[in-house]
Amino acid sequence: MILFAALGFALPAHAADPERGERMFRACTACHSVIDETGSALVRGGRTGPNLYGVIGRHAGSVPGFHYSPSMTEAGQRGLRWNEADFVVYVRDATAFLRGYLDDPEARGKMAYRLRDADKARDVWAYLERIAAP
Repeated sequence: MILFAALGFALPAHAADPERGERMFRACTACHSVIDETGSALVRGGRTGPNLYGVIGRHAGSVPGFHYSPSMTEAGQRGLRWNEADFVVYVRDATAFLRGYLDDPEARGKMAYRLRDADKARDVWAYLERIAAP
C-alpha cells in the first residue's frame, strides 16, 4: 500500500515555471530575438542566434536566411524537431548534443552559451511555449 501511494502520488521534481523562464531568457537575448510573422518583435534581442519564434516543433536548422553550422542543418535534415527533452539537453552543451544526435565525434554547434541547470532549461522552454508559438 505504501508503495502504491508513493508511486501514485509522486510529484515531478520541478514543474516548469514560464515566469522564471522569462527571467532566464534575458541571457538568451544577447543572441536571440522572438519576432513574429508580421515582423513585430515580441522579445528584442541579438541576431547572432536564430529567431526563436515558432521554435516549438520546428525542424532544427531551418530558419530561412540564418547560417547554421553544417551539423545543425544535418540534424534537422535527419528529423530533429525541437521538443522540450531535446532542447533541455541541447542548451546544456550544443556541440555535445549534436555529436550524440548525429553519432559524429566531429559535429559542432555554434551556440557557445550553456544553461547547465535542466530545471532552468525547462523553465525557458515553458516561456518559449507561451510566447513563441505561431
